[in-house]
Amino acid sequence: MAIMGETAVASTELETVRKDLPTLFDRTDTFYSTIDKKDVEKVSNIAMRVPIEIRPGGKPGHFNPEDGSLGLGAGPTFDKATVTVQHLKYGVQWTKKAEWATDDARKAVVNTARYLVAKAMAEFRRFLDTLCIGSAGNGVIGTVSSASWSGGVDTVVLGTDGFGAKLLRFAQDIAIMDATLATNRTAGTDKEITYLDPPTKTIKYAQATSVLAVAGDKIVVGGLGNVTGTNVVSINGIPYHHSAATTGTWQGMDRALIPEIRGNAVNANSGQLSLSFVRRALNQIGDRVGYENMKKVVAWMHPCQKQAYEELGQQVSIINKTAKEEGLDLFFGDSMQMAGAPVKTHFGWDKTRIDFVASEVWGRAEMHPADFYEVDGKKFFENRDTSTGAVKTSQMFYLTISMQPFVTNPALTSFIYALKVPTGY
Repeated sequence: MAIMGETAVASTELETVRKDLPTLFDRTDTFYSTIDKKDVEKVSNIAMRVPIEIRPGGKPGHFNPEDGSLGLGAGPTFDKATVTVQHLKYGVQWTKKAEWATDDARKAVVNTARYLVAKAMAEFRRFLDTLCIGSAGNGVIGTVSSASWSGGVDTVVLGTDGFGAKLLRFAQDIAIMDATLATNRTAGTDKEITYLDPPTKTIKYAQATSVLAVAGDKIVVGGLGNVTGTNVVSINGIPYHHSAATTGTWQGMDRALIPEIRGNAVNANSGQLSLSFVRRALNQIGDRVGYENMKKVVAWMHPCQKQAYEELGQQVSIINKTAKEEGLDLFFGDSMQMAGAPVKTHFGWDKTRIDFVASEVWGRAEMHPADFYEVDGKKFFENRDTSTGAVKTSQMFYLTISMQPFVTNPALTSFIYALKVPTGY
């Protein structure tokens, strides 16, 4: 008599699906959260003015009280920075089949429609965070190190800056521009990232013919259109405000003509972190504004520079043992400070920089807060067939925001740059 094997009962077996849903990527919005929690300036489409006293007035000197001339006087110099909001969006789209197939706990561990709505704002805030820490006002979020083409796909390796591919996102639309931002290689037709590997700093996107990008090219946030040069305008993030550049503009003011608006910087010259760099970076602020005008700062950095700082401390540490049994931990905790500045880490931060951020001088101009895009109260929109106009069985929604971070006093900004990245990062 034949023995009944497992194959005979396979159709009756129940499939077990684990209900926990692990997340294999980050949704960090750490730095943006510090700006988001501050009071905002409600603005219209007209650029907001930030009045600044940039130079002292009066004419000090000696005089002759014996019928001498006191000479002429002078007054302080005032100017204004201007802040213009940028319009940013996050679009989500799904099909009815995906919705119906997961709209009950007996069908799936995740309700597609509800999950997308619930996670969309966290994803949008993560996108805003990347711009706040990575954009120098031009939407650049990556630099091409090398590129190759095969089978209709460009493979691009990033990493000639301190970010690698960390600021990018799978399925994100991007533009490819040359190193000077004078040539838009995608000519207004953005590329969708179809492969993203942050550890190897590699991305891929469809490209019909030969390789599109070359070494030195910039990866720019999608949606900026066919723009070039000074017309590439996005969020003014840390690299924009924490800058000692002598060219270009800062919030409408000429850096070449007004040195008072330049930030303070310490060049590490590709060397390892040194304690003297930290003290110099903070003392430069005092040299500019005086001790009484200095503000509390937070030292923002990638954890790799926290490691470099920790290794400096480990070199001078003494372990005191007691008679009782103790666990071993040769690492410092999370309450580190640099010359009194609390250390704050961010895995998306430029690995070659440490920025001393005075939160008091940061603000946010906002025309429209982060929220659903609505038309007559409608938040969800159906897709339409482009040839017939018929309704398609898919729908979408958008989150939008119109805002711009600003700084009121660049003399209170300071940073260390060109730091050596520790081995392994």
